Amino acid sequence: MASRITSGARLCVRASIDKLVCNLSRSRHHSTVAANDMAVGPRSDRLQCYQKQLNRIRSDHQRNHCRRFTTLQDTDTDSLSSIDPYRLLDDDLRDVYTDIRQELELNTNQDELRTIATYYFDGQGKALRPMVAILMAHAINYHMNNNGLDKKQREVAMIAEMIHSASLIHDDVIDQSDFRRGKPSVNALWSHKKVAMAGDYILAVTSMMIARLNHNDVTITLSQIITDLVQGEFMQLGSKETENERFAHYLTKTYRKTASLIANSVKAEAMLAGADDKLVDVTFEYGRNIGLAFQLVDDLLDFVSSKDAMGKPTAADLKLGLATAPVLFACEKYPELNAMIMRRFQEPGDAERAFELVHKSQGLEQTRFLAKKHCLEATRLAGKIAESPYQKSLLVVPDLIVNRMK
Repeated sequence: MASRITSGARLCVRASIDKLVCNLSRSRHHSTVAANDMAVGPRSDRLQCYQKQLNRIRSDHQRNHCRRFTTLQDTDTDSLSSIDPYRLLDDDLRDVYTDIRQELELNTNQDELRTIATYYFDGQGKALRPMVAILMAHAINYHMNNNGLDKKQREVAMIAEMIHSASLIHDDVIDQSDFRRGKPSVNALWSHKKVAMAGDYILAVTSMMIARLNHNDVTITLSQIITDLVQGEFMQLGSKETENERFAHYLTKTYRKTASLIANSVKAEAMLAGADDKLVDVTFEYGRNIGLAFQLVDDLLDFVSSKDAMGKPTAADLKLGLATAPVLFACEKYPELNAMIMRRFQEPGDAERAFELVHKSQGLEQTRFLAKKHCLEATRLAGKIAESPYQKSLLVVPDLIVNRMK
């Protein structure tokens, strides 16, 4: 299916994002992204590959700087504009957080543990991950002529949100965050030890839920999410000396920390539906692209959104010493950022200067451009699934991702 771009949009997307990462952050048959498996050829060859692809993205962006994506859809814009995936899935999503809290409350008699573990399941999150998982489950069920949403498929959506929230709790400890989702973080209300154990407890309960699915391939797929999360967190603690290594490092880290969860959860939904390997692969790649685009937009919003809109402090990544896509792109115009990256913005004035340079460069525009390319690829992949209200909603999700403000 051709990329869905309005007839008025003349943007020519020529650089393949899959080539950009040179098979980083993707695995079609094993859903694992161990660095050795993702490498293609000697290290010097990989770095040359990264350099060529980064140059192509930059040249693409420069050629198309004055052109805009008006939407990610084509002539179906009118029919898709009225689709709200959340409204479509209202019945399926309504009690997701209630059911998650019940799972967590039933498996312990420790009142304080219940309170901490359920703190972020108050229904105030975006619920993106369970929404995409259930949406894909319905779409594949329709494609396969299955009847309705299976109970196990809904549990996969719950598991995805629980793993995500457990990672947020651990992030709060590591980053010493004080604010999340518009309220004090768990880290600000309870001791680090109790918060860390509450995150572990959520993961333990998800492990029991995964076991209840009684599906070996799905167990391996969902377990890969947790493996990737831990590896991604470790990668975030380090940095690379050269520009090319940094961007490859950033993309792999982004896949492991964010995209793997969405990719492998929708893959699990397809497996439970009885889809063949080819269709399972389509769902995985759709989730991977959605996940990468989501994080790219998140990294962009850290520079342009307000604390009230985001529900958490902005410019937080710089203060944590993290160089995300906007900074990495800005390095091309302002090489002085390289030294700041290597010292993790720890000298007085580093974070403020980096923030200024990102806004003076085209780093934000290039980051959004890259996010849109992932969204276009997700749209193309969704076109391989049989048309239904759920499949049409899968076409809408990329627009929601790239145009979100929080």
